[in-house]
Amino acid sequence: MPRRRPSPFPTCLFLFATAAFILSVAFGAVVISVPAKIHETFGPPSPRLSKLQEVWLMGQLAWYHQNLTTAHDSSGAAQIFQIASGESPLSIAQRLQDQGLISEAQAWLAYLQYTGLDTSIQAGRYTLSAALSPLEIAQVLQDATPQSVAFHVLAGWRMEEVAEAIPASGLNIRAEDFLALARKRPQAYPFSETLPPTASAEGFLFAGGYEISRSASAADLLAMLLAGFEINLTKEIREGFKKQGLTLYEGVILASIVEREAIQEDEMPQIASVYLNRRAIDMKLDADPTVQYALGFNSEQNTWWTNPLSLDDLKVNSPYNTYQNPKFPPGPICNPGLAALQAAAFPAQTPYYYFRAACDHSGRHLYAETFEQHQANACP
Repeated sequence: MPRRRPSPFPTCLFLFATAAFILSVAFGAVVISVPAKIHETFGPPSPRLSKLQEVWLMGQLAWYHQNLTTAHDSSGAAQIFQIASGESPLSIAQRLQDQGLISEAQAWLAYLQYTGLDTSIQAGRYTLSAALSPLEIAQVLQDATPQSVAFHVLAGWRMEEVAEAIPASGLNIRAEDFLALARKRPQAYPFSETLPPTASAEGFLFAGGYEISRSASAADLLAMLLAGFEINLTKEIREGFKKQGLTLYEGVILASIVEREAIQEDEMPQIASVYLNRRAIDMKLDADPTVQYALGFNSEQNTWWTNPLSLDDLKVNSPYNTYQNPKFPPGPICNPGLAALQAAAFPAQTPYYYFRAACDHSGRHLYAETFEQHQANACP
C-alpha cells in the first residue's frame, strides 16, 4: 500500500500565521512610533479634530516632514508680508508660496490644521524670510506685534522729556537707565572730540522720527539719537558756526536757545541774529528759556518749561540764568532741530538787539534796535 504524502496545509498555515504576526508587530510599531514622532516634532493635535481628521493630517505631516522643518532658502532676504483682516489660511498659505517664503502651501496648511494654529493667525504687517522654516513662520504669524517701534523726539525737548517718551513707545527700556547714560559725555563720535569734559548728551539727541528694534537697550536708543545728530551735522553747518565765531558746542547752545524762543520756524535766523549781536558787544543774552531750564520741572504747571516767568524766577541762582550771567550758559538747554542749527550757523544780518512777542498772538515777534523802541513795542 503506497505511503500517503503529508498535506502542505499545516505548513502554509504556520508560515502565514508567522508572517501575519510579524506584519502585525511591525504595523503596531509604526502605529505607535509615527504618532510619537509627529507629536515630538509638531506638537499635540488640536482637540477640535476628529480621530479620522487627526490620522489623515498626521499622515500628511509624516509625508511633508522634511519640507516643514527645513527653511525654503537659508539665504533668503527679509521681506514684508501683510495679512488682511479676515483673510483665510488657504489664501495666506498660497501667498507665502507665491512669495517664495515656503515651498509647499498644502504642507503648511496641513500643519496649521493639525495644530489648530489656523484659527489664531493675526492680521498685521510682518517681516518674514525664507530662511525661517515653515514651522517658524507659522509661529511668527501668531503675534502681530511689530518687531520694531517708531520713536519720536520733538525739537526743543530736554533729555528728561525724551526719557519720558520711552514708556509709551513700546520699548522695554527704563527711562532712568536712559537718563543715566545721557548725562554722560558722548563718546566715539567725530563731534565728541570738540565737547568739554562736563558735556552731556543734552543738545545732541537729534529730533526726528526713528525706527528701532523693540528689544533695543538704553544704550542702543542713545546711540541712535546721537548718530542722528552726527548725520545731520553737515560740513556747511560746522563752517557756519566758525564764521559766527562759535565753537561747535557754542553753536549747539545757541541753536537750543533759538529752538525754545521761536514759535515760527522762519523767524529762527532773525532771533539767532539778535543773540549774536548781543554777544558781540558783551551784552547779556537775557533769554527766558535759559531761566526755564534752570528752574527745572514745575510741579504746579506739570511742565519742564515754566510759563510765564515771574520776576523772582529771573533771579534764580544758576549758571544757566542768562539774566544774571553775561555769557552763554554752560551747555545746551534742549535738543534743537535742524532748522535751529542752521539758523545758528547762518543767521540773518540785522541791526536788532531786542525782540518781544507780537500782541496779535500769532507767535511772531517784534524787533528793535534800541531799548526805547523795544519798550514802545510792548502790548497796550
